[in-house]
Amino acid sequence: MRHSILILGGTTEARQIAERLMAVDRFRLQLSLAGRTRQPAEQPVPVRVGGFGGAEGLAAYLTNSKVDLLIDATHPYAARISANAAKAASLSGTPLVALRRPGWERQAGDRWTEVDSVEQAVASLGTKPRRAFLALGRQELLPFEAAPQHVYLVRSVDPVEPPLALPQVNYLTARGPFREADERALLQASGIEVIVCKNSGGAASHGKIAAARDLGLEVVMIRRPVLPDVASFDSVDALADHVAQAFPQERGE
Repeated sequence: MRHSILILGGTTEARQIAERLMAVDRFRLQLSLAGRTRQPAEQPVPVRVGGFGGAEGLAAYLTNSKVDLLIDATHPYAARISANAAKAASLSGTPLVALRRPGWERQAGDRWTEVDSVEQAVASLGTKPRRAFLALGRQELLPFEAAPQHVYLVRSVDPVEPPLALPQVNYLTARGPFREADERALLQASGIEVIVCKNSGGAASHGKIAAARDLGLEVVMIRRPVLPDVASFDSVDALADHVAQAFPQERGE
């Protein structure tokens, strides 16, 4: 009997979890993507793209598809999706586990200004013109139109369309991981004075944090949202091992 597992993804860890569980060879896996990225990375298991219609819609999908386990491996800032996952799991009676990627810890030499929202990040840049590197998702850039005095460098996976209504902005499309040496070169070549980003954690995007430390640059760090209190693991290995133990191989297989 193959147990059905739905992975809510969009992160590197979600793909890694799918690979680990696929190797166990006793699960029927499906990975769900929100559909915000135009050309998502290739996945090792069948993929479903698009929303479910809120928590109730996800609950109905879990029930109708006879899902045995829901895995929340979304981005640490996908608070709404994580909240919907927790509610859907409760409504449908589906077990839920989550991957909670550890955040970056402040180190000696870091010049972090921590804020709770993009709007606060905009305000923290101040009124004096600065050269700012925005390492944020496309959906979070609009508030910066309220501060047109700055010179912006925007990096995103997909092009920003329509462009921001700002007089001085350059766009860079790229997908990580980003090496520290490359990030340092980018920051220096662009004359960046301040970075605005999220505390995403992980190694793929940490290069800019290390480079900023080395160059003595300020980092405006948007704090993580509060996520639902569910059974969670801080690594792919720990979560995959738990799932394998929770659904042991049946005798006769």
